Amino acid sequence: MSHMGKPKGKVDMKKSLGQIREAVEKALGVPVAFAPDCAKAADAAKALKMGEALLLENLRFYPEEEGKPVGVEKGTPEYDEAKKAMKASQKEFAKTLASYADCYVMDAFGTAHRKHASTAVIADYFDANNKMLGLLMEKEVQAVDNVLSNIKRPFVAIMGGSKVSSKIGIIENLLGKVDKLILCGGMTYTFAKAHNGEIGDSIVELDKLDVALGVEELAKKNGVELVLGSDCTATNGLDFDTMTVKEGAEIINCPANKVPAGFEGVDAGPESQKAFAEAIKGAKTILWNGPAGVFECDAFTAGSRAIGDAIAEATKNGAFSLIGGGDSVACVNKFGLADQVSYISTGGGALLEAIEGKVLPGVAAIKGE
Repeated sequence: MSHMGKPKGKVDMKKSLGQIREAVEKALGVPVAFAPDCAKAADAAKALKMGEALLLENLRFYPEEEGKPVGVEKGTPEYDEAKKAMKASQKEFAKTLASYADCYVMDAFGTAHRKHASTAVIADYFDANNKMLGLLMEKEVQAVDNVLSNIKRPFVAIMGGSKVSSKIGIIENLLGKVDKLILCGGMTYTFAKAHNGEIGDSIVELDKLDVALGVEELAKKNGVELVLGSDCTATNGLDFDTMTVKEGAEIINCPANKVPAGFEGVDAGPESQKAFAEAIKGAKTILWNGPAGVFECDAFTAGSRAIGDAIAEATKNGAFSLIGGGDSVACVNKFGLADQVSYISTGGGALLEAIEGKVLPGVAAIKGE
């Protein structure tokens, strides 16, 4: 049983798992039947012969899977009542799913941070000997443990992406664990602006300037070397729809705190690339989440490439490197470095919540926590 897309409790045949039945059959090498109704698959499950498999329809066709009321406005008394009723329905749905099998294997790390019927609630209906983490989950949990608990130093974390707000919980947790923290990508300009820098049209969170200064203070207090981009590559003509530079547009290198009006920072500059690579050199534990720039555009891959190459070199010299988050994974694959890092996580949100120190419901349900 699995998910595809986010149909939000409604049937959308474009997201039907019936489309992948043949591919699953080929991958498993056994006959695979398909149950078009997850809530009424008991007979199909009983009809299975030794060595056969049954694939259920997309669980997200059912509002009970996520346990969220559909068609009721959030924040109203009606929503609160509907939520209570939905939680009860979610338990029944999970109980029904559990009735189809003798044991439960949770192997979807990408949804382990969600308390859905199939990812957490269902575990209540199996005893301790008949519920377990799958082999992929085991690797993911071990990888997270390597960078949070079983740390070999120096420990370097690289956090990229556009917003400080979406990463602040992770950054604060990491500042109590890492030796060096590289902050890059769009976050660069919020930090530059916090020191009254000129950032042109670069992405910025003006309501998070105090947060940026707070991160700098916390790093100093914890003795963590905070590495921020000193320069950047900027342009006045990036087409975000096509991820290309418009004809006649300029591309310049400039200090990250002196971006000209009309230009926006889109990648780490040459000096920043050297500083990032130097900070990663000699590391024994590395975590990378988030690119250094708009790597989707081939003109602005240098910053992320410099980080990827430095991580690959450190890994070659004995470091454990964990790559997580869709964009970082895309970077590694784009640059052909996938086989030169220790582990690539399959979970974006789940990995980030684990790094933030949160308990993942999909893991806790199996471990009985």
